[in-house]
Amino acid sequence: MMRAFRIDRYKGELREAHVPEPVVGDHDVLVSVHAAGVNHLDLKLLQGAFKAMLRYELPLTLGHDVAGVVEAVGSAVTGFAVGDEVFARPADFRIGTFAERVAIAEGDVALKPESLSMVEAASLPLVALTAWQALVERAGVGVGSQVLIHGGAGGFGSIAVQLAKHLGAYVATTASGSNSEWLRKLGANEVIDYRSQDFETMLSGYDVVIDGVGGENLEKSLRVLRSGGLAIGLAGPPDPAFASALGLNAGLRLAIGGLSAKVRRQARRLGVDYSFLWMRADGRQLAEIAALVEAGALHPVIGRVFPFADTPVALTAMERGGVRGKVVVAMAG
Repeated sequence: MMRAFRIDRYKGELREAHVPEPVVGDHDVLVSVHAAGVNHLDLKLLQGAFKAMLRYELPLTLGHDVAGVVEAVGSAVTGFAVGDEVFARPADFRIGTFAERVAIAEGDVALKPESLSMVEAASLPLVALTAWQALVERAGVGVGSQVLIHGGAGGFGSIAVQLAKHLGAYVATTASGSNSEWLRKLGANEVIDYRSQDFETMLSGYDVVIDGVGGENLEKSLRVLRSGGLAIGLAGPPDPAFASALGLNAGLRLAIGGLSAKVRRQARRLGVDYSFLWMRADGRQLAEIAALVEAGALHPVIGRVFPFADTPVALTAMERGGVRGKVVVAMAG
């Protein structure tokens, strides 16, 4: 048995429990957790936000980011050995990094950047993969692209700003005014104080907007795009392409399509596109991200670090906001 933090029901509490050791498949690596990043996705799962789409069995151990040491490998694993320092975002239905150990598919794991501590490495996988899949894979951002990233001071935004700048984009971001100078040093060309300024009146002709807020913020984001521009929603609403990718039945696909019908109609009227992004685990992409870290192009931003025993407190701290960068849980020692 091992210690873990799990939920017994949606909208319940994140509580410590003793749970069975992970089952290590032929293609899995067993990772001894040294640090785990805390993400809004953990909070959303706790709240039951995706229970219609992600049918997890309860009780459920949360945690989507990990950095640690390989403790065992499956019989078919060829890319990793016991003792390797690694980091990963386990795939959906394989999550559970708020625990002493976690089994992860070999293809979802990458060697930890040598220049980073375990805490720094644990802050990266989910947000860096999300930024990569939005900016590189889906939007094709390059030299001269104009990109608006909402929430630049947050866990995702602080990495996305750096990656967009590395790709050669002109980067605008929204944040509180107190973060303006820091974000410019991070790579933002323009910082808009969301408390006192309206980004819709200040920006126009952008190629890409990445929105993690949704609602009115997303609708306004459509209007700062050039014709043919792309708005990528991280907070939703989910679109039919996402429903199809999940392999959901016709009824659920129709229901999910209805959630985004309004914003997709608005996008069509404006001559722009809307796309919902649900990031996926990908060890190869994570290895490319690790190379950018080692080259000095990406730097983790750690807001607060909590001991493993305080994992529920860490989740609450992230929910309250006001933290620059990521919240991370670290094992003792």
